[in-house]
Amino acid sequence: MSEERMTELVQGALAARGIEDQVLAVGQFNPRGHSGGMFSGGLVGGTAGDLLGGAGEIAGVGVGSLAGMEAADARSGLPAEMLVGVSATMVYGFAAATRHSEPSDLVFQVPQAGLTAKVHQRVNVRVLELIDTASGSRIELEGNRLPLTHSKDVIDALGN
Repeated sequence: MSEERMTELVQGALAARGIEDQVLAVGQFNPRGHSGGMFSGGLVGGTAGDLLGGAGEIAGVGVGSLAGMEAADARSGLPAEMLVGVSATMVYGFAAATRHSEPSDLVFQVPQAGLTAKVHQRVNVRVLELIDTASGSRIELEGNRLPLTHSKDVIDALGN
């Protein structure tokens, strides 16, 4: 169900912008470093909170995790949550609060011609690098391994 809904949302966002294209796959992504920021922020927050005792440690882990994610997202220059759609010729990235939310901003639109997609397997995420072969510029994303995000569908559509 969520796959069809994400596809409808991205297809509608393209149509609303006057873009006539048909997406083949859509998945939910975060900026690269989102999960790592959460982990390292939680460690730092937990250690600091531990100075106040057990409850302080618990609160510190929570606050630190959120702060770490937000810091990593801010550093990337990309929205924290995105829907990425792939057509036969293009890759589109939209800001979207959840995989069920209407996309807001079109963050990137890059042609597949001249684009290299590299995938790095991590413990709980897949890192997707979209690299412009002419300039070397990159869009670095991470997709959760949970099937409901459909990030693997996007990676597969890109030929990886």
